[in-house]
Amino acid sequence: MNSFSKKWLAYLCLALSMSLVGIYVALSKPLVAAIPVFLLAWIRFGIAGIVMLPWLKKPPQEGKMSPSTQKLLFLESFFGNFLFSICMLFGVSMTSAVSAGVILATIPAVVALLGAIFLKEHISPRVWLAIIFAALGVALLTISKHYNSLPSTGQTDTLLGNFLVFGAVVCEASYVVIGKKLTGNLHPKRISALINLWGLCLVTPFGAWWAYSFDFSNVGLPTWGLLVFYAIAASIATVWLWMTGLKTIEASQAGVFTVMLPISAAVVGVLFLNEPLSAVQLMALFIGLTGVVLATSGNQATKVEA
Repeated sequence: MNSFSKKWLAYLCLALSMSLVGIYVALSKPLVAAIPVFLLAWIRFGIAGIVMLPWLKKPPQEGKMSPSTQKLLFLESFFGNFLFSICMLFGVSMTSAVSAGVILATIPAVVALLGAIFLKEHISPRVWLAIIFAALGVALLTISKHYNSLPSTGQTDTLLGNFLVFGAVVCEASYVVIGKKLTGNLHPKRISALINLWGLCLVTPFGAWWAYSFDFSNVGLPTWGLLVFYAIAASIATVWLWMTGLKTIEASQAGVFTVMLPISAAVVGVLFLNEPLSAVQLMALFIGLTGVVLATSGNQATKVEA
């Protein structure tokens, strides 16, 4: 496969990965209404772990993992799997999928900030402007007094829910930065399996405690089907697609494709969860996406592996 084909295949993988994240973020709302958050996360990691058992096997060409790589694997799972899932699941239970989508639009700007702090990357005036736009979008959403009621719970958007979703944004940005380092040492499938295993270990004490007193007979067949989709999309498909794309594309350029996350979350919320799209939310989404465009429209070189 030539360099051009590799580049566009990587673009497709990154776009599909973030689109799936947005879809399962929105669809997790009915799941958290039926199953406690920690139990939901535990079942998710467990289902994915069974499916990915063959991926745990070390490939012949892979060398011994260094302590640094092992640490990065733990951090990738802690931020990208464990904390992201907890912040996102609790967050979307308190806010709407559309509102979550607006906040998720700040991911590229947060990636730029973390890159500057931890990778010593220079932040251009364009990116600083993008950060301002992203912050304005979140502020507009948060202070608005015209939030819509959630059909499933009867609650309105809350500051805590939005704060938790933004915590998930920070986790996702950390996941992007750490993931680029991991793809240089490990195969995407093995990365996916190992960080899912770490996620399962981290959430097991909490999930087992909730499972002890939970009445599983109250969970309907459609909810179980949605849960299986959630587990496969969240722990397997999105991680493998993202890590595959990162093997070819620089982490900073990969941030372009996180725009698919808030868009797909908002679309699912409006089309399938019957969430109204208010003028305030639409304006906040537009401002946030303007920040995304500013952050990702600069000329960036693409690193393509030979």
